Amino acid sequence: MDGLEGRQLGAIREVVEVAGAAGIDQLGAIREVVEVAGAAGIDVWLRGGWAMDFHLGAVSRPHVDVDWYCWRRDADLLADRLGALSWRPDPRMPATLQLDLVRDDVELSFAYLDRDAAGRVVVGAGPWAGTVLPEGMLSAPPGRIGPLAAPVISVAAQIEFKEMFPVWMPERPRRAKDAADLARLRASACDHPTG
Repeated sequence: MDGLEGRQLGAIREVVEVAGAAGIDQLGAIREVVEVAGAAGIDVWLRGGWAMDFHLGAVSRPHVDVDWYCWRRDADLLADRLGALSWRPDPRMPATLQLDLVRDDVELSFAYLDRDAAGRVVVGAGPWAGTVLPEGMLSAPPGRIGPLAAPVISVAAQIEFKEMFPVWMPERPRRAKDAADLARLRASACDHPTG
């Protein structure tokens, strides 16, 4: 076994220890989305817990699903390309609001992005459509876990979303995992202020 294979096996063991078998399936789905989107010329960015983990370079906790951003104009093509790989629409979420896909026990959620008349990145659908998103959100360097790289939203945007979630949705107070994520993200922002 060469050094690369050993590092890959070590990364897999680490994911299983922290996130279980579901984490391995989710990482496989992330790899698949990155490959499919790249081949189709579709921009995607991880958001939520997996974005944090790819920024940090390690899996920090189990995740329920894999959250992404994509441009609204690309959603149909992305759904078609992933549909060819057995990803199916999740009937619980209308595709007019966001693209939710499922396969086996893995859920993918693509929130839509758009641009306003001034060229700023905005929420692309739903009750918050047109709301301006943080400047520079899409300009972060790719994150990495082991040999797998994926586009992620900026750390500043991740922190803002985690901080504001209970304000935007008061019926869903901050969860313990959100407070822990905020602490990790703030610490990493201090260590890497330009990320």
